[in-house]
Parts: sequence; structure tokens; C-alpha cells
Amino acid sequence: MQIISPDTNIDFMKPGRLMILVSLVACVGFLTVMLWKGFNLGIEFAGGTLVQIKVPEAAGPVDEGVLRAILGDLGFGGASVVRFGAIEDREFSITVQKSEEESKNIAIELLDGVGQRFEGGVVEQKIESIGPRVGAEMRAAGFRSVALACVLILIYVWFRFDLRYAPGAVAALIHDVIITAGVFALLGLEFNLQVLAALLVVIGYSLNDTIVIYDRIRENLGLRGTTHLEEVVNQSINQTLARTLLTSLTTMVVVLALLVLGGPVIRDFALALMIGVVVGTYSTIYVASALLIRIERYQQS
Repeated sequence: MQIISPDTNIDFMKPGRLMILVSLVACVGFLTVMLWKGFNLGIEFAGGTLVQIKVPEAAGPVDEGVLRAILGDLGFGGASVVRFGAIEDREFSITVQKSEEESKNIAIELLDGVGQRFEGGVVEQKIESIGPRVGAEMRAAGFRSVALACVLILIYVWFRFDLRYAPGAVAALIHDVIITAGVFALLGLEFNLQVLAALLVVIGYSLNDTIVIYDRIRENLGLRGTTHLEEVVNQSINQTLARTLLTSLTTMVVVLALLVLGGPVIRDFALALMIGVVVGTYSTIYVASALLIRIERYQQS
């Protein structure tokens, strides 16, 4: 199946400077949002208590709104309620962020209080509790994991290609992480371990696409030299365009299926992947490749 003609010759680098500026503005904007608004951290990073319950059928109709109203009456107005599984399962995940001292008996208070509102009570499925101190340590560990991944990739690209290739690749990865995380901050979506895992997957996905294009650029530079660098980069991107689009589209189909059919358990993970795949495909062309041209021209001047 051929979705891209071999004669395709799109001038991707013509708006290269503009795209770098757009990316820079977007990154600064999302960084500002992250610093100003912050993240809606999950209990893994902020600390708190998660209680998963099952409401018996004898208790009558129940949904997230009913549980939020009950929790509000019990003094847990800021609690997050998410349906767990299918509607007929009648299972819900309740997350409450409290201080370490308040978290000690919160699960018992919540189960007793909610249970008294339903005939036959509720069935405890799972309880997890994480203190704010542990959450802070996990936040630091998460940041270190992303930073370490970027440093190791910088070193890998340096040895795999050349030092001039490395800054563009790492800039593209940082761009992808900032945009993906920034969307979660902007929309107030929960930032948890699943989202952090998705960011690391996005880094790997974006790097893979960048390596393929860089490899073709290096091959063509060996044949044509750097005199017509923009033409060589455009040629390389066009030659790998079919592979890039097929990889991105097939990945998006799987991620979309996870997002639509996977339920709330993996919804955050799937959403972060979807954003990352789109942004990663863009950054490979308009960040990594465009910066390579800028760096090469700077070294020649």
C-alpha cells in the first residue's frame, strides 16, 4: 500500500524559522501555565487516600454525582469520584487529598459515612494511602527520570551521529514533554504515575522517529554535501514521510482505542500518549530537523 508518492517533494523547511518561533512561544506559554496554575497531582505525587468501593444493587441508582453529593455532606467536598469498570459493576474510585495526620483514619470515616447512606452499605474493594512526604519524593524521582532520559539520549545521539545532531533531538524531546504536560496543567487533568509513564513512552517514540530522519539526513549529506543543506533535509524528510505517517497513524489507532474503550483506569495514559504522538511527529520535522540546519549554518559561519 502506497500512501505517499515517491515523487513527493514538500518544502518542509520553508517555514522552518517560523515553526521554531511557534514552538518556542508554545513552550514558554505552557511553562507559564505550569508555574502559574500548577498540576492537579494524583495521590502518588500529592499524597492522600484512595478508596475503591462497590455499591450493591439493593442500594438503588447511583452515579458519580450521587456520591459527590454524599461526600460533600460528609466534609469531603474536594474528593475525586471516578466510575471504575462498566456501569453494571457499580464500582467507584474515590480519591481524597489530606494531610498525613488526617489521612490515617480517613478511609474508615469515608467507608462508614458512605455506607450509612446506602441500604446494605458498601463493599470495600481497595484502599491506598500515601503521605505527602512520600508524594514529594516520588515527584522528585519522576522529574529525575525524565531529566536522566534526556541526558542519556543526548549522549546516545552524540555517539550515534555527531554532536551537532544531539541538541536538536533533545530540544524536540523537551518540547514534547512540555507541551504534553502543559495540556494536562491547562485543562486541570490529573497528573499521576500513568501520565509520567506516558511521557517516558513519548520520549522514546519521538526519539525513534527523529533517529530515522537523522539517519537519512546523514546518508544524503554524505552524497550531496552541506552546500544545499535545506534541500538535503527536505529530501530526507520526504523520503521517510510514508514511514512517519504510517507509524503515527497506526499508533494513533491503538491509542484512540485505549482512550475510547479502555475506561477511566488508563484514560489519562492514553490521552497523554495521543498528545505526545501528534506533538512528537511535528517536533521531529520542525524542531529537531530545523535546529540541525540552524546549528550547521552557525558552525559554517
